[in-house]
Amino acid sequence: MRSTFMGLETAKRALFTQQSALHTTGHNIANANTPGYSRQRVNFGTTTPFAPAAMNQPQIPGQMGTGVEANSIQRVRDNFLDIQFRQENNKLGYWDSRSAALSEMENIINEPTSNGLGAVMGEFWQSLQDLSVYPENDGARNVVLERGQSVVDTFHYLNDSLTQIKSNIGNEIKVSLDSVNSLLEQIADINGQIGDVEPHGNVPNDLYDRRDNLVDELSGYIDIKVTTTQSEGDPADEAEGLYNISIVGANGKEEILVSKDNYYQLGTDAGGDKLSTSVADSVQSLYIFTSEGNKISSKKLDIADENGNVIFSRGEIRGLIESYGYKYEDGTGAEVEEGIYPNMLDELDKLAYTFANTFNDIHNMGIDLENASGKDFFDTSNFTTDIGKEHVGASKLIEMTGLTSKEIAASTTVSANGDVNAGDGKNAINLSNIQNWVMDGDQVTLEGFDTPTTYDLDQTLIGTASMNSFYEGVIGGLGVEALQANRLSGNSEVLRESVNQKRQSVSSVSLDEEMTNMIQFQHAYNAAARNITMVDEMLDKIINGMGLVGR
Repeated sequence: MRSTFMGLETAKRALFTQQSALHTTGHNIANANTPGYSRQRVNFGTTTPFAPAAMNQPQIPGQMGTGVEANSIQRVRDNFLDIQFRQENNKLGYWDSRSAALSEMENIINEPTSNGLGAVMGEFWQSLQDLSVYPENDGARNVVLERGQSVVDTFHYLNDSLTQIKSNIGNEIKVSLDSVNSLLEQIADINGQIGDVEPHGNVPNDLYDRRDNLVDELSGYIDIKVTTTQSEGDPADEAEGLYNISIVGANGKEEILVSKDNYYQLGTDAGGDKLSTSVADSVQSLYIFTSEGNKISSKKLDIADENGNVIFSRGEIRGLIESYGYKYEDGTGAEVEEGIYPNMLDELDKLAYTFANTFNDIHNMGIDLENASGKDFFDTSNFTTDIGKEHVGASKLIEMTGLTSKEIAASTTVSANGDVNAGDGKNAINLSNIQNWVMDGDQVTLEGFDTPTTYDLDQTLIGTASMNSFYEGVIGGLGVEALQANRLSGNSEVLRESVNQKRQSVSSVSLDEEMTNMIQFQHAYNAAARNITMVDEMLDKIINGMGLVGR
């Protein structure tokens, strides 16, 4: 037989359950503007009816409900949208870092403008053409020297500026690695807190939010894979478990960074066997270190394979490394360096090397105003023939030799009386024509010499191109790369925001919805309280009013 107080217990359960729902609604409203907060809801469930199914159940017409209870308080979250968001955030981190690096490079190169290297070299070639008309004019000769110095200064400026920005990117890599390691430590710490709470049947929703916010931030730096492990003990069905986080390379290789009871760190070998996040002139690989900072040599993350394909995990750090420069060993064991800034420095070195040496060769064939053979116009004594990615080449080391204006070898012939033919500026014409010579290994015939004179176009560092077309190709390539990076950065941001809006529509707090819920739960609470009053009146009648008939 059911209890006399069964109705009171049913109403009491309803009262407490609606009260829990009101408290949860208040928590949602309080955190409506908290970044990363996921709204929570109370999962209602009916309590065990009377009489429960059993061998000795009483013989009554049927089961009678005993009320409601709050089975759990669960955050509203869509894991699929979380995965999508992190994928798009990872792409955005990569393209943003590349876009920023290329944008800074475009600002330094400053082409096409009147202040770029192309314009400065164009003024130099023009000064030589002017000199060819007035080869004896001291003013025209001084202009050539000044314009030549401007070319040298521009090469120095570009080399110094690009090298400085490259160094800044190296510092960014260090900061990003430090941030990654801090995030990994924080995630592991929250994992530990969750592991202490879940075994007792609790569901730490706020800790889940904090952990997911950190994972979202981490996904911008590296490509990650998140799996879960169930906590020990007796966790609730709604418990989300402990995160295992792996870094995923472009080749699909995975290395664990956070496990249920430990975490690792990313770093370079600049500190030997101890954790360091500082980078050398270029990055060849990263290593995984223990939480104590000891290198695990077997867990080496190469940046590129032997074919030059970048295999490091996509994200902001990869974008920074590709900008800063990376090395790999090709199939022959030779070390190769690539990267946005190393490549641009190398192209400038090749141009400056070809320009200075070719100009000196032609200048040395001419005759100056003092009836002497030409001397080197540019100082190339510190040049190295091994330009490739060493960055100790011509754009940094090119200098003027200190020629006087009279020593500019603008002529090709000498008059019969031993004086230079003042009207012969044909070597100045040869010098100005250098800009259009295609360095394809063939010969070019020079003007103005008494006997046919040729020059071997064997400056192969710039390939089969003229200096003008080579530089135009470099600038064109930079423009295409920057345009692509900007476009994909914008696309990635749009896609990320689209996913984020969907995620917010599921997880964020709607004040209108919460107010509606609050009114609903309030009415239910009031009704439960009224039910208690009604049951109390019934019990009062039974206890105090029965058995008084006839008195």
